[in-house]
Amino acid sequence: MEVKEILKNLREKNNLTQEQMAQRVNITRQAISRWETGETQPDTQMLKVLSKEFDVSINTLLGSPRQLFCQCCGMPLSEDSMLSKENDGQFNEDYCKWCYSEGTFAYKTKDSLLDYLVTHMPNPENQNERERRKVFDYHLSQLKHWR
Repeated sequence: MEVKEILKNLREKNNLTQEQMAQRVNITRQAISRWETGETQPDTQMLKVLSKEFDVSINTLLGSPRQLFCQCCGMPLSEDSMLSKENDGQFNEDYCKWCYSEGTFAYKTKDSLLDYLVTHMPNPENQNERERRKVFDYHLSQLKHWR
C-alpha cells in the first residue's frame, strides 16, 4: 500500500475528517488533502507526530518498506503491537517489547538471553545444550545490540 492510502485509511479508521485530523496534528486541512492525493508526503518530524498520535510505527506509515527484526533477540517484528516503546510512548523499531520496554532491556547480558533461549526454544534436531548455545550465540552476535 502507498503512503497516501495508508494515511487516508488511518484517518478513516479513526473516524476523522481531514479537518479533524489536521487539528489533531496541528497542520492545515490542505496538507492532509495533499498527502492523501499523493501530491506530498509528511516529513520526518510529522511522521513522528503521526506515529505517536495514532499509535502506529513510522515503518507502518511508510508502507512497511523494511522487514524489522529485534536487534536483541532476532525475532521478526511483523506487527506494531510487537514493537517496543520508549518512556515517552514513541515506538522503538529496533527491539521487540519483550526485550526492551520503556528504556530498559530485559536481558542485561547475552548469557542471560542465551539461557532463556536454550531453555524455551524448540529443539527439533535434539542438539545438546552446548551446541544450541553456540548456534544461538552466533545468530545473536550478528545483531546490533550484541556486536
